Amino acid sequence: MTYLFITFISGILMGMTTAPIGAWFLGWVALAPLWILVIQQEKPLDRFLLGLIWGIGYHGFALFWITGIHPMTWLGIPWLASLAIALFCWIFITLWGAILVAIWAILFGFLTRLSFSDKIFSFARILLGITLWCCLEKIWSLGNLWWTSLAFTQSNHNLVILHLSQLSGPITITAAIVTVNALFGEAFIKAKLQQNLENLQQIKFWQKRNNSDQFNLFINSSFFLLPSYFFLPIITLIFFHIIGFNLYNTPLNPEPQAALKVGIIQGNIPNEIKLNSTGWYRALEGYTQGYKKLADQKVDAVLTPETALPFLWMNQNNRRFSSFYQAILEKGVVAWVGGYGKQENNLTNSLFTIDSRGEIFSRYDKIKLVPLGEYIPFNEVLGKLIDRLSPLDAHLVPGKTNQIFDTPFGKAIVGICYDSAFSEVFQRQTLAGGEFILTAANNAHYSSIMPAQHHAQDVMRAIENDRWTVRATNTGYSGIVDPHGRTIWLSGINTYETYTTTIYRRKTQTLYVKLGDWLTPVLLVGGVLTKIILDGFRG
Repeated sequence: MTYLFITFISGILMGMTTAPIGAWFLGWVALAPLWILVIQQEKPLDRFLLGLIWGIGYHGFALFWITGIHPMTWLGIPWLASLAIALFCWIFITLWGAILVAIWAILFGFLTRLSFSDKIFSFARILLGITLWCCLEKIWSLGNLWWTSLAFTQSNHNLVILHLSQLSGPITITAAIVTVNALFGEAFIKAKLQQNLENLQQIKFWQKRNNSDQFNLFINSSFFLLPSYFFLPIITLIFFHIIGFNLYNTPLNPEPQAALKVGIIQGNIPNEIKLNSTGWYRALEGYTQGYKKLADQKVDAVLTPETALPFLWMNQNNRRFSSFYQAILEKGVVAWVGGYGKQENNLTNSLFTIDSRGEIFSRYDKIKLVPLGEYIPFNEVLGKLIDRLSPLDAHLVPGKTNQIFDTPFGKAIVGICYDSAFSEVFQRQTLAGGEFILTAANNAHYSSIMPAQHHAQDVMRAIENDRWTVRATNTGYSGIVDPHGRTIWLSGINTYETYTTTIYRRKTQTLYVKLGDWLTPVLLVGGVLTKIILDGFRG
């Protein structure tokens, strides 16, 4: 039970690294207790429980904000039922993340047990542990429930280390974190083994001499030798930060001809009224006035949040009688408008480019839909048992993965809300020629913790792709992030705001943009070869 408690606390400490607490430094040591304890266990079930408990501590703490969807009485859901749904979502997504850690613990113990006989080859064990974790994170990120990778623990406070993602995406940071934690764990194991061995030898020696004073002096002084084992993980930690620091200090060198003056409107429309007549009128008035104000400030374009104007923009009648649409015709400033599109008989959560003539210039459909909120997994079964936690009458369908978002100013990289958690969505668009990032979100369902974490996700995407990022949200936090992840401006929470700034289009391509996640397959090949070689020695 003591082991489980230690593991749970270390998982919680890892959870404290995420925004808004941002104790990022804990991320470099909070995994080490799990590493040590998994190695010490003989039974697979014990390893499984250790991994599961650590994962519950980490993901449960970091994702507790999801309970903020309660109460959902505005959707017509009774208070108690709303609480039950919120708790179910939190427990389910926590366990989904914890299962990853549990599987890692079982596989790690299994592979190292088969690969090592009496001798401990720490380098090989570390390589196998890193490979397993990175591969599992890669698999999990391919699904629809993904948010809290280990890389996420460093955003948005440790900008230096976040620059490692320019090499091979967020998995690079994950690998670095696991490496340092593993080195700390191995150092602790070696120190304890060495200390136990020396103690045993000295006990026998001093017992023969019958000199208790000298024995006590040795026991006390031996503890001063322990820090020498921790030089390697500390040096490795410094080494990773030196690499990140060099990337962080790369000059941006903005070119005047690449300047783009953009405006942001944060409408602050509560979800309780967002989709009824009160919300519509308030949204139209707020976004129309904000658009006119920004247009008078001579911006090139205006960005609005996810579903800022929640109707079908493809329907000309909907646009024609909209005061916002009339303002576009009057002022002639490009607008990026969040609304709904249509795909056959279904809806899409979309961002539209409306040009100076009021025509739809381009459209991006949200790729990563929120499970339960925007669609029901296994709808053929679950759809008959539960209602979708969405007020829409039609089904939302995801956009295609190969979308290109053209604008009058060049190609843009777009992410709508949940898209921000998936780095590949942005990497692909950057590789296709995207010159700046636009993200639109509606985080009104949750407390301020979730918007802070969402901002942290967009900071990572800005650094990975080396792009200026403009983010507009309904209730906060809207912001401007430069290619080094520095937040130039951040809005308040639950406030109506407009903001104007200049960003710069960029054509650079990081190694990650060019090659994607190349590190995971390299680690996989290295791990397999290591396993084969070790089994050969064992044979």
